[in-house]
Amino acid sequence: MARAPHGANVPPKIIVKKIYVEGHGGHHGGAWKVAYADFVTAMMAFFLLLWLLGATTEKQRKGIADYFAPTLIDTKSKGIGGIGPFGGESLMSQERLGPKSGQSAMQALATVTESTGGPQNGFGPKGSIRSSPRQVMAEDQKNFAKLKREVMQRMAMKADIAKLAKHIRFTMTPDGMRIDLVDDADYSMFALGTTALDPRASELIGTVASGITATSNPIMIRGHTDSLPYGDPRAMNNWMLSSGRAEATRRRLALAGIPESRFHRIEGVADREPMIVKSPGDPRNRRVAITLLYRAGTFGA
Repeated sequence: MARAPHGANVPPKIIVKKIYVEGHGGHHGGAWKVAYADFVTAMMAFFLLLWLLGATTEKQRKGIADYFAPTLIDTKSKGIGGIGPFGGESLMSQERLGPKSGQSAMQALATVTESTGGPQNGFGPKGSIRSSPRQVMAEDQKNFAKLKREVMQRMAMKADIAKLAKHIRFTMTPDGMRIDLVDDADYSMFALGTTALDPRASELIGTVASGITATSNPIMIRGHTDSLPYGDPRAMNNWMLSSGRAEATRRRLALAGIPESRFHRIEGVADREPMIVKSPGDPRNRRVAITLLYRAGTFGA
């Protein structure tokens, strides 16, 4: 038994220290806040991505992707450095620009090996834009006039389609030159209510195609009908008929050698754009319009 201090008969003081270990103390920490903040940030990025996908065009999305896509240059395969300590440069090199010049691709890219220059694509000898929209349009108009003359001359040489001269019309529009193949009360380019081309109409489109082949303009084809309705519009209607006749015309042009890449738009507008506005049922409203669109200049039009 311990002795009381200073010899006094006083019992010693006993100090008891209790240590409580709480097993649930971690729940009141701050780690969950960090995890929650990361979750909210991820959700915000996710909803931003959904918004971008819905509010942008394919061209805009490609531009955004290209902006964030890293562009890496394989300097070793390109011959503009290496992966060694000196970046592919010798200690005795006379072309060093600094203590770390061998690690930079700029030195090799900026070295002039020839001074002949390249072709003047898009610019004239005095710096003027050679393929401006106005000049391209003027060139197209000249080609359109030449195409019209050639088509009419070829039609005149063929007796079987010379009679169809009144069924073809050439019209200049803000989009380009439109070639209308028009029906009338006595003749129809297509069999009644179908997309089957009349043999003479097929030959006429082939004659037009021979002139179009010499150009490089984009092509738009639009089918038109009159306003005469069908018995059951669910089985066949003027929308289906006009679209089908436009597609039949495209196939005939392709058969004559027009490449697929030149077809810019194929559509049917039913009776919504009549030629004879006061008489929607007039047979002359049945037509197929082949439009040679103006080309865009080198720097847009």
